[in-house]
Amino acid sequence: MAIQVAVCGPRDCTAEDARNAREIGRLLAERGAVVICGGYTGVMAAVAAGARSAGGTVVGILSRPDREHANPDLSIVIPTGAGEARNNIIVNSGDAVIVIGGSWGTLSELALAMRHGRAPVVQLGGWRLLDQNGDPVPGVRHATSPEHALELTGLWP
Repeated sequence: MAIQVAVCGPRDCTAEDARNAREIGRLLAERGAVVICGGYTGVMAAVAAGARSAGGTVVGILSRPDREHANPDLSIVIPTGAGEARNNIIVNSGDAVIVIGGSWGTLSELALAMRHGRAPVVQLGGWRLLDQNGDPVPGVRHATSPEHALELTGLWP
């Protein structure tokens, strides 16, 4: 069975987030991993383009009940009609979760992945979560580059 990696990030992302997502998609495809994402624009579109450029498989878990506005680089499109609840499906589908950039939706995906606690959660850029003492919340692995993000998943020794 192929390794599946959920990649989450904002639909309105920075140029740096898009570059990082595209490179992560390419690197995942080169390792034979299936990319799971939200299937629309921004980080989702960039990771899909990166994976497809390297011959990878990309599954888009859509919030809408139809394929309207789905990214053309998706290999498989799953319209859920579940709205933001689809974030739970995305993160639950990954053997690891990589979060790129920051937005409220991305934060919900990070929180759901951490709450599940069964897959490593790696963050590249974006918002930093602090506890009540101002210390980083434990458990999230912070990457400095796309290559480092894949290393921190622990999926490839």
